Amino acid sequence: MDGKIIATNRVAHHEYYILDRFEAGIMLDGGEIKSVRGGNCNLKDSFCVFSGGEIFVKNMHIAVYDKSGAFNTKNATRDRKLLLHKAEIVKLSSKVAEKGLTVVPLKLYFKSALVKMELGLCQGKHTYDKKKSLMEKDIEREKERYLKSVK
Repeated sequence: MDGKIIATNRVAHHEYYILDRFEAGIMLDGGEIKSVRGGNCNLKDSFCVFSGGEIFVKNMHIAVYDKSGAFNTKNATRDRKLLLHKAEIVKLSSKVAEKGLTVVPLKLYFKSALVKMELGLCQGKHTYDKKKSLMEKDIEREKERYLKSVK
């Protein structure tokens, strides 16, 4: 991954164990590209679904470009097609079907002039796993504070 990160899904790291990562292209229209360049997008509640041998991202919010005309008003959370190789789609869909995993968007970024999305093959965390990871973060933070105060 090289380029400017546009949006990250910080909730995904708290809610899921990320087992594998994939890079996918995304089909956007001109107004959406301009809105993304301005940073007007959010991945918070987004997820991916498989339909007809293709993969789509749902609930990804890209604000309507403010300078677009009246005819270019599309739904801000419409389904957007992701561009992956057929073998990758088959691999992901089979893992999701057999193991109960899910595919979640993690990052949206520019790679040269193209908008790319980093997808994560994820397994959901239980409540006690979330509490454990929060406790580990707190302990690590306390260690850093202590080491900083000792120096």
